[in-house]
Amino acid sequence: MTLGEAVDVALTVNGSRREAQVEVRRTLADFLREDLGLTGTHLGCEHGVCGACTVILDGEPVRSCLMFAVQARDATVTTIEGLAVEGVMNDLQEAMRESHGFQCGFCTPGFLMQITAMLAENPNPSEAEIRDALSGNICRCTGYESIVNGVLRTIGAPVPESHPS
Repeated sequence: MTLGEAVDVALTVNGSRREAQVEVRRTLADFLREDLGLTGTHLGCEHGVCGACTVILDGEPVRSCLMFAVQARDATVTTIEGLAVEGVMNDLQEAMRESHGFQCGFCTPGFLMQITAMLAENPNPSEAEIRDALSGNICRCTGYESIVNGVLRTIGAPVPESHPS
């Protein structure tokens, strides 16, 4: 393969088979956003640090800004658009709304995808496990308490009145 070469990529995104010709250097994030029109996957740092571009690839959370689209050939990808079914928010999304989990919303897709992957692996995490799983995502608005509370609500755990800073 050469730098400007385009190759065929076929994968399943949010339950639908998608195929496209993709330049070999195009990231998965750019492919999702620009080629497939799934702009819910946000690009923040483009270095894999902030977590805003997190999607689920074959059951694992990945930073889509660090992957090439060709690496996702024949994979199953879930983006933020794949969480709500027929426009109805899932339990996690509803719990985040109830907890006022996010303010500006830029980090929201990455957090929700990271949490979704965590809950698929561990449906009843402790608060410490939640905090550990979310430690790789950055939010500049909330202070994280409302996000953790949203996860606790999702799993039916008691939500503390307040946490010390």
